[in-house]
Amino acid sequence: MSADTLLPLAVAIPLIGAALLAVAGRTLPRTGCDILATASATAEVVCLALLWPHSRHLATADLGGWPARLGIVLVADPIGAGLALLVAVLVLAVVVYSWRYFDEPVGEHAGAFPALILLFEAGMAGFALTGDLFNAFVFFELMGAAAYALTGYRIEDPRPLHGALTFAIVTSFAAYCSLFGIGLLYARTGELNLARLGARLASHHTDVLTVVAFALVCTALLVKAAAVPFHFWLPDAHAVAPTPVCMLMSGVMVELGVYGVGRVYWTVFSGPGGIPHHAFRTTVTALGVLTALVGALMCWQQRHLKRLLAFSTVSHVGLFLIGVALLTPAGVTGTAVYVAAHGCVKAALFALTGVLLDRYGSVDEHGLHGKARELRLVGVLFLTGALALAGLPPFGTGLGKALGEEAAGHEWPWLLPAVFVVASAVTGAAALRAGLRVFFGAGTVPRSRPGEEETTGEGEEPEIRSPERTLPLPMTVVPAVLLALAVLVGCLPAVSDALAHAAVVFTDPAHYAAAVLTGPGTPSTSGVPVAGVPVASVRAAEVPAAGWTVSGVLLGLLSSVVAAVLATAAVRRRDRALSMDHPVVRTVRALRRMHSGHLGDYLAWLALGLAALCVALAAQS
Repeated sequence: MSADTLLPLAVAIPLIGAALLAVAGRTLPRTGCDILATASATAEVVCLALLWPHSRHLATADLGGWPARLGIVLVADPIGAGLALLVAVLVLAVVVYSWRYFDEPVGEHAGAFPALILLFEAGMAGFALTGDLFNAFVFFELMGAAAYALTGYRIEDPRPLHGALTFAIVTSFAAYCSLFGIGLLYARTGELNLARLGARLASHHTDVLTVVAFALVCTALLVKAAAVPFHFWLPDAHAVAPTPVCMLMSGVMVELGVYGVGRVYWTVFSGPGGIPHHAFRTTVTALGVLTALVGALMCWQQRHLKRLLAFSTVSHVGLFLIGVALLTPAGVTGTAVYVAAHGCVKAALFALTGVLLDRYGSVDEHGLHGKARELRLVGVLFLTGALALAGLPPFGTGLGKALGEEAAGHEWPWLLPAVFVVASAVTGAAALRAGLRVFFGAGTVPRSRPGEEETTGEGEEPEIRSPERTLPLPMTVVPAVLLALAVLVGCLPAVSDALAHAAVVFTDPAHYAAAVLTGPGTPSTSGVPVAGVPVASVRAAEVPAAGWTVSGVLLGLLSSVVAAVLATAAVRRRDRALSMDHPVVRTVRALRRMHSGHLGDYLAWLALGLAALCVALAAQS
């Protein structure tokens, strides 16, 4: 099947599935809806798996028969197509996990929840495959609208509704900023196609309009990516969203924001008239370091497991941003491998947390101390996922971390590799600590200290209303398969090698423009072959190494050992805490107070972040 057919199908399949479920779900029984949703999700995986080989040639499809200069174009580059395939795999995992998610249908009919999941998938796949800036915005908003509805799906509980409203208002404010930026670019160039935007912008000089437009467009992307200080909505939404929704939001939705930043920069702003490389590199690297460290620190402070995992996602997003900010194929390779494995691991950990809600109706690390001893298999899987977060070889997270450390070390020796080690070790340690306490009863029951702010998760509604029943098999099989996929990403050289070739294409805007605007057979100005020529023909010297190295293995083992030591020390410590007036304690308390749950505070931080981004870029442009 040709790419011209597969590209539109990649968006159409989940949309058709959602429409069928919305209509037929009113009459179909629960089992019928599950079968239809699973068939749609499987068809999407097959479609994108078939599209993946075509993406090596940078496949394009002009919708409606209009050429790219006049109409809408879909573009499958290897990174975008690979990300869309990750979306499809995780959606299939979520659909299977959700077979017994509710004892009874919630809402008007049994097809509502899977229909929203497929709508969510259509938005994410369309965003990864579009070659048009305005349609990227449209798909981004489709993704967001489905995510809002899914976050507040349990309408009988006010907490999910509050989380969904906060999520919706914050991201909608960012979307208005992005739309304003798109308008500025259109006013200057008269184009919305990414490749043509880059070509037209190259004929202008970099000025305030260019800087402001880039900052505005990136605002929505950074909010969705949950980069600090745009991240405040994410922990609140994860704390109340249904477990399958958390699997998708942390597993792949936030990564799409990082992808969007890289795609928009390389195709539109990386040439003359755009944002200078050094300005982008310095600004986004600083943003990534801040995000990684703040996320890790806040992750360690949590006892609500879903918030803990959410802040872990924030921290890892910082590492992904660092890899993209390096502006090298090696940096993009490390990020791509890291994202592929991290999505599987994080979805697995959320799925295992869902088991605790199924059994006990709580995700409070302290309140569940030792209560889940009978769930030994679940406990072993949870600790395995925690070690994967820490970067333990041979998991793909460890390989992605190693490649990122090596690439970052060439630009910022010692400093950036240390950030990778610290962020992965602390987030892995927090998950290990929680797993040891909840599933194995390690240490004594922790006691809260006076004056300490806590988010416990007590009183949260069980996600499945019959905890006395036998645990459904998909709720353990799905996370086990996802962890196995994360191992395969790290162990199969074909995967990392393919992503290394993909990174070369991703960082070559001339290749992209030639494929979209002039079609097959046009040589690239950078020497990298364009559409119709396999990426495998790229000179070997241009493709970064993507395998394990001795230093990568050692740093992975180091971060894993540090994580284990921190977790062990945490569960064995006595109540000998630092004074509440200690500078470290005051800093942590200040950070926790910033996460107030107040919408006005979150919008203020978003505005401050946008202003800081504009100033930082303008000062260096």
